[in-house]
Amino acid sequence: MRTNVKSPLTWKADRGAGRRTTRTLIALAALTALATTASGAARIQDDGTNRVGYRGHTFAVPADWQVVDLAQDPNACVRFDRHALYLGTPGEHQDCPARVQGHTEALLVQPTAGDTTGAVTENQVARTYRATAERIALTASYGQDRTAVQRILRDAGLPVASARAETVPAAPAALAVPTDATVHRGRGFDACTAPGRSAMDAWAGSSPYGAIGVYIGGVNRGCAQPNLTASWVRDQYASGWRFFPLYVGPQPSADGGSCGGSCTAITDPAPQGRAAAEDAARQAAALGFGKGTVLYNDLEHYPRGGSVTAKVLTYLDAWTTRLHALGYRSGAYGSVSSLVNDLVEHEDDLTQPDVLHFARWNDDAGTDDSAIPADRWADHQRIHQYAGNRTETYGGVTINIDRDSLDVGAPAVSR
Repeated sequence: MRTNVKSPLTWKADRGAGRRTTRTLIALAALTALATTASGAARIQDDGTNRVGYRGHTFAVPADWQVVDLAQDPNACVRFDRHALYLGTPGEHQDCPARVQGHTEALLVQPTAGDTTGAVTENQVARTYRATAERIALTASYGQDRTAVQRILRDAGLPVASARAETVPAAPAALAVPTDATVHRGRGFDACTAPGRSAMDAWAGSSPYGAIGVYIGGVNRGCAQPNLTASWVRDQYASGWRFFPLYVGPQPSADGGSCGGSCTAITDPAPQGRAAAEDAARQAAALGFGKGTVLYNDLEHYPRGGSVTAKVLTYLDAWTTRLHALGYRSGAYGSVSSLVNDLVEHEDDLTQPDVLHFARWNDDAGTDDSAIPADRWADHQRIHQYAGNRTETYGGVTINIDRDSLDVGAPAVSR
């Protein structure tokens, strides 16, 4: 005779209004573990906050925020497009989607050594706070709810009320890379977060790529960039890599275009375009990209026409004009069905970008396209993103990427 024993995954208690399946209990245990760090446990409060302790500090975040312990999951993708509190040091190789755009309220708290005097800075263009305190360094992003992030920092004892404007110093001359750092003819890829040195070394020896798109900043940059430093850029340049630096500023249309409602939109195009160019130049200089290099403004797909097109072109004109004044070359990324068509149709209505990075996912690695007249951006001034969201493995390292084909030369005339 067989005993009728139910599967552990479907067993239920026979009594009580609070019956739970084993699957539910496991899920609850997992959530509890997720919200518990090596130095303290999360505690849900009556005010709807989740109080999480880390290295002697307590962060009261909304109870519905995800809490990620990077010591337990070092390859977790640190993203600022969703509500989350990340604790620990991001791994050298984060498992990120190829493209993440958007910016909302989120925090990354990393460990540091020794005592650090509390200080807070704010980049209002990128909508980001940075803070240091004893044994931690913090990066906080915000979208529409700046006060929520201010409250979290204030409750953690960080002097957000006296936050200073962030200043990005120019990179030391020894860390600067030559102008040809953004010159390349051949295949490349872009990834949401810059891979670590070991991953780059693995791909350098076995992949078909010779250039990498790196997201250097912007209010809608979705991924953290713990690996992206001036020394990383210098080392990768010395290893033969070339770059196309991407800046994800405000996006077209009221709902943020194709990157969704979490994006900050273009509402005041000329001032926003100038501010984006100035911030991009500061971020680029801090990474060692000097004058003469190309900086690309990432504009996701949008519905063309009317005020949307007018705002996009005014924004991009301000971006290009200001970058030229600062000594940089202007690049623009966009879809052939939106930005490219608008640029072609309005050739004389704005200062055109020096290099066009166009997206058409047709698996054709050429840099010609029926939407682009043959005489436009014809002097080694094109990048074609010809495939997206591809997972590839080289040298034992797997990365989710977009594929690009580059034909980018040196500037015809030194600015």
